[in-house]
Amino acid sequence: MTSVAEPVVRIPDAKVALSTASVYPESTATAFEIAARLGYDGVEVMVWTDPVSQDIEALRRLSDYHGIPVLAVHAPCLLITQRVWSTDPWVKLQRARAAAEKLGASTVVVHPPFRWQRQYARDFVSGIWRMADETDVRFAVENMYPWRYRDREMLAYAPDWDVTKDDYRHFTIDLSHAATSRTDAMQMVDRMGDRLGHVHLADGKGSAKDEHLVPGRGSQPCAELLERLALSGFDGHVVIEVNTRRAMSGAEREADLAEALAFTRLHLASPVRVPRR
Repeated sequence: MTSVAEPVVRIPDAKVALSTASVYPESTATAFEIAARLGYDGVEVMVWTDPVSQDIEALRRLSDYHGIPVLAVHAPCLLITQRVWSTDPWVKLQRARAAAEKLGASTVVVHPPFRWQRQYARDFVSGIWRMADETDVRFAVENMYPWRYRDREMLAYAPDWDVTKDDYRHFTIDLSHAATSRTDAMQMVDRMGDRLGHVHLADGKGSAKDEHLVPGRGSQPCAELLERLALSGFDGHVVIEVNTRRAMSGAEREADLAEALAFTRLHLASPVRVPRR
């Protein structure tokens, strides 16, 4: 008797996390509460000016209270966090690694240096390798974008905003950043290959401004990427990192974050075919 293929669904081990940046201007504590209520698998803590985001014991208490693990720590790499956890960028990364280790997070997300951080930029690639060799925590370096104003472009990051031009053990792909840089995101993912360790899922329309739209509301291949991750057995984390600061209420913000989670879970489940006996 001829066997007939029956469709089934394969769901990878990847966990879906909420970036605490996704609730801004609400607090880090609010992100844990929303993640628990909506059914996220964990959070990525964006270390920024909120004192709770910098306090490992406070984060541990929030994690325990809500039953939501910290899956990743985003090192303080933004312009507004230049003085958070020291002004020395290597100290920032050391503290991010220590926080990840103490909280049980598997990944530290880090941006390439700003171009004016000359010594840091000069040593960055070798320094990230050195730090990665000292821990089981992944240092996943994130793609960025040129800064644009009208018809002018400024290359603000070094060695390069396109992190695939340098040799790192692990990468973070951010689809909103890919939109802003006007880069083909799937080609960038191809260049990252099996070193893709972390995903920031957000959409964009190619504006000069980093948009971080809810997945499905822009032009980026969010669904295509998730389906590829499902087929490849991706074992990193998929982090919803969207901009909800224009939400008119807490309910509207939660609706956006619920929509982002539903989109991600739908496309992260990949249909496969197996022979029917």
